[in-house]
Amino acid sequence: MSSTGTQAIDRAAELLSHVVMAVEPPGFGDLVQHSGLAKSTASRLLQALERHRLIHRDDSGAYAAGPLFALYASRHEPHDELVQLARPTLEQLSRATGETVNLAVVRGNAVVQIAQVDSTFLLATTNWVDLDVPAHCSALGKVFYAAGVLPLPAGPLERRTRHTVTDLTELRLQLDRFSRQGYAEAMGELEIGLDAVAAPVFDRYGAVVAAIGVSGPSDRINHQLEQLGSLLTSRADALSGVLGHPEAVLALQPGEEDA
Repeated sequence: MSSTGTQAIDRAAELLSHVVMAVEPPGFGDLVQHSGLAKSTASRLLQALERHRLIHRDDSGAYAAGPLFALYASRHEPHDELVQLARPTLEQLSRATGETVNLAVVRGNAVVQIAQVDSTFLLATTNWVDLDVPAHCSALGKVFYAAGVLPLPAGPLERRTRHTVTDLTELRLQLDRFSRQGYAEAMGELEIGLDAVAAPVFDRYGAVVAAIGVSGPSDRINHQLEQLGSLLTSRADALSGVLGHPEAVLALQPGEEDA
């Protein structure tokens, strides 16, 4: 392929990326200004993207993702794309900590873990994918409680260990603290000797759509809670930026190597 052909593909891909990632559907003028392309070039590329159903124009003339994206999404599990986008972030956290790293979402009134990168240590946690864990005993679950995504249980809270928070007032106070500090903790509340830290992932509208957590033995987790919390929030923030959250700081994009 000639350099001219490659350049055209790069320019079209940049326009498509901006349309898909924009919080509000951009107009033609916005796309020209963002890309720096001549109006004639931008118009030609946008027409090609529209012919191939990668974008479409609404009644106001603004551009949005085209029907091919909806067709692709309809043929896959709802969270497949989230797992794919989050995978580099999970692997970065695994390299940085050596611990088990999980991605979780809410389905109905349950927290479901949909992806995991295993610990590199011999003494490690289990495979949590699709396991049913009481949300109030887990850092991932507390993220969703703190964000209001998951309603607090109406009945008594199950006690798994002597550290499990079973008083609803105490749990609310804990969740308030987690909201302020930006990450949640569960210290031996599901199982003695097992600690976890988790942080929220936001979508383009500012809603919490997932949580990323690190878990491992208390001897390795407890003494570095603040460092793990800071690391998790920075990586979760970067992933939120990839999902289009406008307030996210893209300090480290998924796919980049750790410093």
